[in-house]
Amino acid sequence: MRRAMTGASQAAPSAPPVPMAATPLLDVDRLSIEFPNRRGRLLAVRDVSFAILPGEVLGLVGESGAGKSVTGAAIIGLVDPPGRICGGQVRLAGRRIDDLSRAQMRRVRGREIGAVFQDPLTALDPLYPVGRQLVETIRAHLELSMQAARGRALELLGEVGIPAPAARFDQYPHQFSGGMRQRVVIALALAAGPRLIVADEPTTALDVSIQAQIIALLKRLAREHATAILLITHDMGVIAEIADRVAVMYAGRIVEIGAVDAIIHRPRHPYTAGLMASIPSVRQRRERLAQIDGAMPRLTAVPAGCAFHPRCGRAHGPCASELPELAALDATRAACHWPLPAPGAPRDTGAAAS
Repeated sequence: MRRAMTGASQAAPSAPPVPMAATPLLDVDRLSIEFPNRRGRLLAVRDVSFAILPGEVLGLVGESGAGKSVTGAAIIGLVDPPGRICGGQVRLAGRRIDDLSRAQMRRVRGREIGAVFQDPLTALDPLYPVGRQLVETIRAHLELSMQAARGRALELLGEVGIPAPAARFDQYPHQFSGGMRQRVVIALALAAGPRLIVADEPTTALDVSIQAQIIALLKRLAREHATAILLITHDMGVIAEIADRVAVMYAGRIVEIGAVDAIIHRPRHPYTAGLMASIPSVRQRRERLAQIDGAMPRLTAVPAGCAFHPRCGRAHGPCASELPELAALDATRAACHWPLPAPGAPRDTGAAAS
């Protein structure tokens, strides 16, 4: 069972990752996404940058409305009009893909980038057997005969843990449990052998025991096939289980990014620290969980300066007027004028600093 309910700070040891190449498979550089409306434009994502290596899992976390899913949708070319990428670049294996036409992007999506969505029931066509959906997906991207595609589909069903693949091949989505449907969706994402998988809340609709199985499956795919994974979630327990690095988003920006151990145990941004403090732990008994006062700002009312400053107990001085840059600290990069002190450093209150 995964440890989301026992505290993300209790990361269990895992098998060493496969060696990763030094060249990023996915490189997102200052990505910005806007949604024009009658009053102007709403900037949903602002200057977001990160990279993912082959075989690496990058977790993208934050509250609802932070811009996580919009960022993932932009990478796979599924931002619905009038939404559009208004700045920055997305490169896959060195090739720019954010400026491709919709027809060109359809050839990239599925063949080079796979997608796993939150609700497997809506991700599958209820009118067709799962085997047929797999075969059609495989043949759309690979030049295989019907027989060869069927063999590949059966292999995929077995690889993702569907028991008796031949017997389940002609069954419909409603004949599968939620966990089995999500495994079929993962099989569809893997159908053409993509190098990158964008998984948007892939475990949210599942019960805890099934979530643990899906996490283990994604982890195995990353390690055995050197598949890069962008895991979008709000669950730090899932992040602790599977991610190599974590990017924390707030109001459309990345406010902290670094190795999962550093983010969980030594966060430097007050927002990240607030997220970690709000997770229950079996080791430390508390009468009340910590919480971050206030709520994520609406796109129409993002405050000037640091967007988090109205909710931050350390905010003062330039926080209300100057946008902090993502700067390198000891183990992470954080966008904060008054980052939390590193472990062992002299403590300060932030608000008392000058």
